[in-house]
Amino acid sequence: MIRWLKTVKDMIKVFVLFTGFTILFYYAIIWVNLEYQQMHRYDQPEGAALKVTKMMKNEEESWLNRLIFFIDNGE
Repeated sequence: MIRWLKTVKDMIKVFVLFTGFTILFYYAIIWVNLEYQQMHRYDQPEGAALKVTKMMKNEEESWLNRLIFFIDNGE
């Protein structure tokens, strides 16, 4: 009987620890999510930012040539 009570006591300890850590992990995820929601990803860049894309004005550069250039250079 005493062994059975000790087993139940250990099971309750494990359950309480598991529940506690699960709740802690849940609120940590909520906190991280709130931190990232406050970041404005689409603000104007600051500093010496460059425009990455440009409209192709040259007709000899087709989309196939640009794709081959992209694959060759890995850019």
